[in-house]
Amino acid sequence: MGPDSALPRTLLSEDVETLLAGATAELGREYRVLREIVEGGAAAVAVLDTRLRYVYVNPHMARIVGVPAEEQLGRNLAEIIPGVERPEEVPLAVLRDGRPRDVLIAGNMGTGDGRKEREWHSTYHRLKNDHGEIVGLVAIGVEVTEPRRYLNELERTHGRMAMLHAATLRIGTTLDLSTTCQELTDFVVRDLADGASVELVVENESVHPRPSPSAGVMRMRRAAVSVRPELAVRLGGLAGPEDVNDHGPGSPMRRCLERGRPFVTSMPTRVRPETRGPYADRLARYRAAGIHSTLVVPLRTDSRSVGVLAMVRSGSSPGFTAEDAVVAQELAGRASHAMERAQRYAREHTMALELQRALLSEPTLPHPDLETASRYLPADDSAVVGGDWYDSLALPHGRNLLVIGDVMGHGVEAAVAMSHYRSMLRALASSGLPLHEMLAAADRMVAGSGFDRVATCLLALGDPATDTISYANAGHLPPLRILPDGRVELVPLSAGPPLGTGMGGYETVTRPSLPGGVLLLYTDGLVERRDEDIDTSLQRLTELRLQPGGDLDEILDGILAHAATGAARDDIALLAARARGA
Repeated sequence: MGPDSALPRTLLSEDVETLLAGATAELGREYRVLREIVEGGAAAVAVLDTRLRYVYVNPHMARIVGVPAEEQLGRNLAEIIPGVERPEEVPLAVLRDGRPRDVLIAGNMGTGDGRKEREWHSTYHRLKNDHGEIVGLVAIGVEVTEPRRYLNELERTHGRMAMLHAATLRIGTTLDLSTTCQELTDFVVRDLADGASVELVVENESVHPRPSPSAGVMRMRRAAVSVRPELAVRLGGLAGPEDVNDHGPGSPMRRCLERGRPFVTSMPTRVRPETRGPYADRLARYRAAGIHSTLVVPLRTDSRSVGVLAMVRSGSSPGFTAEDAVVAQELAGRASHAMERAQRYAREHTMALELQRALLSEPTLPHPDLETASRYLPADDSAVVGGDWYDSLALPHGRNLLVIGDVMGHGVEAAVAMSHYRSMLRALASSGLPLHEMLAAADRMVAGSGFDRVATCLLALGDPATDTISYANAGHLPPLRILPDGRVELVPLSAGPPLGTGMGGYETVTRPSLPGGVLLLYTDGLVERRDEDIDTSLQRLTELRLQPGGDLDEILDGILAHAATGAARDDIALLAARARGA
């Protein structure tokens, strides 16, 4: 490279008139115009020598940097603005190959009240003298602080919206409260924190029996916890779900709930040894693990407080900001509604299940010549209770009537409807009507009442005087017979429409009784599978081999163990009957 003295310092001086004394008038005008462009515009213009020292800066650059132009000459950028961010390899590369390059320069610039973080987009061009020697660089910069700030804010906004959208898809995927809480903590630890827990207000003290909290103390249950592996190692383990804590007025969680606003705090790095309090040991443990910032956000619905979401950051993670609190509060608001749905579902599920169990009392005792056993299994936690029922009725002349049915739908309404159907069929059974007329009468009564819950139903009437079993079917699955040799077969029956449709059209079918065998009535939860045709499911039942002479309860256990594979998606009701002494 050429010597630094090769730079045209005279042309860059302020003694323009002396310089142009011997020039033509036209050249003077052109020079003044060019100088006005360089020094009167809003762009920062600088000339650097081959060591990247300034040999000229225009007035605008001097104002922005906050250092007079003459004090910048002979110094490099780092000496003028300590801490400025500029990749030095970029101007050096331009000196080497002459290809112009752009670079972003950021730093704290200006003086007094005008001093602030600024960002500049600068372009470097290489300079040569008349002999073709490389003598330095010219840099032209335009401030992009505000546009960059706008773009950064736009990116952050898009990031927040993307996070909230992802939260909608990932949190509240089930109606199980524990799952929803765990989904929330897992999500925030992935995107917002190093550790998180959900603490729910304890509403039912009977669920967590322990001495009642003192006056003014709020009891909360840890419903879920999630932490990054490295923090878990430093903490040496965490209190898991179901841990119950009492929070006094000074607790951050208590204050967060009472104020209804996020609570951000930084932990002091050092605490006086004499400091004591209900949370001193816990805070000391957190500090030892490197936790330095906490954010507690209320979990509230429109009507009440559900609990809090507590988050921590540790190690090199930055402290929580007001912006983090806004994002977390929006996230918590969406999660709160999912939790409320889960809690409401849990209450309704429990109430419906208890109601169904109360209504589904044990069948009445049949005549002494008939032995029966029954079983009811509610669906797994992902489904609400249904309207399955069964019954056995002792009728005149030694006859026994077996009933099984399934009300369409789920929940409290289905359980109540089941009770209506059961009571109605008991009343009709005492009337002495044939089976098909019983079903027809029940169908008319339900359809005429405007009751909108239809039901399938199967009746089986055993008559020891004729040694027969009569059947009538209202849309139900056919019964099973366990033969004396252990084989299982379906009883072929035509199925009329379900009760409550008003269509009628039922028939009574009589078959020989089953000496030494077992008759099994069941609801569709025993066989229906989403990925399997119903005929295949029924065929699978007939492949069972059972001992009809064994205990009826053991037979039911065997059927459930072999046929009801996987978690039940619907309620299952079973009713088995066998003639005594057969």
